[in-house]
Amino acid sequence: MAPASHDEALPRRDATAVLIPALNCGATIGAVVSGARQHIGDVLVVSDGSVDDTAAAAVAAGAQVVRHDATQGKGAALQTGMRLLAERGFARVLTMDGDGQHLSDQIPVLLAASDAEPAALVIGVRQVDPSLVTPMRGFGNRFANRWVEIACGQQLPDTQSGFRIYPLRAALALRPRARHFAFETEVLIRAARAGIPIRSVPVRLYQPPAAERVSHFRPVVDTVRIIFVVLGLIFRLW
Repeated sequence: MAPASHDEALPRRDATAVLIPALNCGATIGAVVSGARQHIGDVLVVSDGSVDDTAAAAVAAGAQVVRHDATQGKGAALQTGMRLLAERGFARVLTMDGDGQHLSDQIPVLLAASDAEPAALVIGVRQVDPSLVTPMRGFGNRFANRWVEIACGQQLPDTQSGFRIYPLRAALALRPRARHFAFETEVLIRAARAGIPIRSVPVRLYQPPAAERVSHFRPVVDTVRIIFVVLGLIFRLW
């Protein structure tokens, strides 16, 4: 595993922090951090092997930054951030992407749901315009959603959303292992089996024009990874 380097220590507080895994998000991360800090003061960005100015832009916007020297995957970045925030005494963490698709003005929606049920894992259900979703991505999301629902034993309208609030210590106690996009799927299944409540709330989403869209999700490779994680957990847990 490539080491993570810390730019600055986080303050110890029993509170909520924002965690943003980021890979080459230099063009967007500053606005994402600034927007998040309007609602939650403590923001940690994990730059997952970025080769652009992601880290510098995040620091300039007021975030704390941890760097992975090489790209390890979204799940690895989330785990790095969660462990560090838990060490600093944070009780819950709100995760959002660094590309600007998760709108900061929707953060209060997640916070309200989490305040109402602090032990719950809260998912922001993306209100997506189907015309802006590629057929392959749409099929992958529907397929993954269905299998995750089967594994969890409950209906979950958006299992692939990374806009979430985790009860931090409970999430880490699940000991997830996936290092890429499948991490968020694995956490859901393990949480459901551990009896952690999962709540879904609708949130608005920014969907840029196709020419401006940047995604590190690979529809074939990452969907296959998710399927293997789901099937592995089904057979292991059932």
